[in-house]
Amino acid sequence: MATLADFTARSIDGTERKLSDFSGKVCLVVNVASACGLTPQYDGLVRLDTEYRDRGLAILAFPCNQFAGQEPGDEAEIAGFCRTNYGVDFPLFAKIEVNGAGRHPLYAWLTAEQTQPDGPGDVAWNFAKFLVGRDGRVLARFAPPVEPCSDEVKSRIESALG
Repeated sequence: MATLADFTARSIDGTERKLSDFSGKVCLVVNVASACGLTPQYDGLVRLDTEYRDRGLAILAFPCNQFAGQEPGDEAEIAGFCRTNYGVDFPLFAKIEVNGAGRHPLYAWLTAEQTQPDGPGDVAWNFAKFLVGRDGRVLARFAPPVEPCSDEVKSRIESALG
């Protein structure tokens, strides 16, 4: 059975990164976009990062342009936007596809897992959130409109952190 550690992804700076670098951490994997009505969720992601990073949470952000072309920039533009507008310093990855024939292998795995409260299947929109436990297995999936700092998300993060 696959775990997060089995995958690699290109970092926003172009270097290939093993996701096994995050073994032993609780990870929140999110497909993000800079020009979406949900883009202000970056604020919540930064707050989660600030609150839980020292306890072992890692937020992994994957820009995606598959939803109404809402992530049109290149990697340098995306990184600049995230740092300038939201102070993002959690890991940002290169732009990927989360659905369809070009779906990144990580998202092929994530979307196939039996998850709650949002079930398996294609990603519906920007800012879908997958919570991965310290063992690298998917613990929960939250629909795009669910705010990162909602009680629903935070309680699952706290439980996973122990």
